[in-house]
Amino acid sequence: MRFDTKIGIVVRDDLAAWQRLNVTAFLASAVAGGVPGVIGDPYEDASGNAYLAMFRQPVLIYEAGADAVKAAHARALARDMDVAVYIEDMFKTGHDEANRATVRAVTAEDMPLVGFAVHGPKNGVDKALKGLRLHP
Repeated sequence: MRFDTKIGIVVRDDLAAWQRLNVTAFLASAVAGGVPGVIGDPYEDASGNAYLAMFRQPVLIYEAGADAVKAAHARALARDMDVAVYIEDMFKTGHDEANRATVRAVTAEDMPLVGFAVHGPKNGVDKALKGLRLHP
């Protein structure tokens, strides 16, 4: 099935495995919670057990060095797409309010990004993430 939109998550390639997974989960939740229509219907198995709904389309995960993450983030912002960020300082906080405060304290250009998510038209996301490699 082809989709007109794309969801991409970019994580810095120097993170520990647990950090990559944590950042990816948080960024995916931002897209799920912030972009109307990206979540499908709930699931149910043949036994009648109900399961939560998921994204309606694939989520592509990319990895890159810090400079490439920063450049791709700038391209996504310039294209006015839906973007979520995760910065280094968020590893040190213990709750959502503190996370928002760490982001609010820095400009987009000075963010110590460890990852970001982007949702938008497929061709725009492709252009924003051009040159990044898919996470192995």
